[in-house]
Amino acid sequence: MTNAPSHADVAAAVADAHRREWGFVLAATLRVTGDVDRAEECVQDAYAQALSVWESRGIPERTGAWLTTVARRRALDLKRRDATFVRAMPQLAEPETEPDLDLDDGEIPDDRLRLICTCCHPALAPEAQVALTLRLLCGLTTAEVAKAFLVSEPTMAARITRAKKKIAAAHIPYRVPPAHELPERLVAVLGVIHLVFTTGHTAPVSADLVRRDLVERALDLARMLRLLLPHDPDVAGLLALILLTDARRDTRVDRTGRLLLLEEQDRSRWDAAEIREGLMLVRDACARRPPGRYALQAAIAAVHASATTWEATDWDEVVALYDELCAIWPSPVVALNRAVAVGMAHGPQAGLAAIDAVASEPELRGYRYLPAARADFLRRAGRWPEARAEYAAALALTDNAVERDFLAARVRELDRLQTMS
Repeated sequence: MTNAPSHADVAAAVADAHRREWGFVLAATLRVTGDVDRAEECVQDAYAQALSVWESRGIPERTGAWLTTVARRRALDLKRRDATFVRAMPQLAEPETEPDLDLDDGEIPDDRLRLICTCCHPALAPEAQVALTLRLLCGLTTAEVAKAFLVSEPTMAARITRAKKKIAAAHIPYRVPPAHELPERLVAVLGVIHLVFTTGHTAPVSADLVRRDLVERALDLARMLRLLLPHDPDVAGLLALILLTDARRDTRVDRTGRLLLLEEQDRSRWDAAEIREGLMLVRDACARRPPGRYALQAAIAAVHASATTWEATDWDEVVALYDELCAIWPSPVVALNRAVAVGMAHGPQAGLAAIDAVASEPELRGYRYLPAARADFLRRAGRWPEARAEYAAALALTDNAVERDFLAARVRELDRLQTMS
């Protein structure tokens, strides 16, 4: 324990514990309650207690363990007083003293993966699986999850509530499935881990560009799956994609926190170890023909990681890989990314034409990278008034402070250029 921490120190420690430990504490508590809402209630109570107890007794060295103990103790108290709850939900509750299983037995000793597999049960719709996991495992607010899905907060709140009720009503077991059942659950689990990573890579609502806790959690989970399924090409592809993308993490902003685009980044500072591991995994992932979604995304990231300079990027290869990706995983967002690659390969006018071809997709309505991409090509084409309008539109859709600063700076730059012209 540290002595006499200030209120600010405690608030910062609780906030840090929320970012890093929420999923672990919730997953451990869920093993006691067997009920998602009750587990959330207990964990929230533990965090509330931390604010007062830590200020008087000091901040514990292992904040996650302290929070887990308090939350589980609270859950046991409620359980004892709530015999009706125990009778209604016996299928999910597990004995307090149940030992973790070894990898050799085909299961993974991590409550967070247990929680992911529960959230990704086939009885739940895919959208609900991912949303529930982001909410429960990562502690994202409903507003943040809604932002990641490009839907309104009330819509997302209703989706999460329905998923929780489905888990309770269907008595979905809180466990990692046996190894022979795991491949069936793999698509959803990989999708969850990927979305956890992308949400951390560029936080939807944050003062910082990156949420390192989410990025590192996604990386840990992907590595864990790789240990369990070492020969699965989709697992290899996802881990490669995360590594090759995360390798640029420290160069995405400058010392003042200003956003740096890919063309501005110092490639000598990219994480060489992550790139080496990622490139090795890409070869494994692409060995299966045709390659899967994550293998192709990782291959695109590998093209960028292998280019010594921005100018040396093989954009034709990137476009070809996006063509393959669109064929097996058609998505408006993938189509937009392909359009950007087309513009980089063949010029701003080609890029704008490709973007216009997909801009009417309903899924892209409210997607900030659509006007941002148009703005970039319009700026490169010298169409400054139109570019300014698109940057302003993107600015209105962005709740990440670093992205907002970048877009606002672009608007000011174009205002200045128009004044001078």
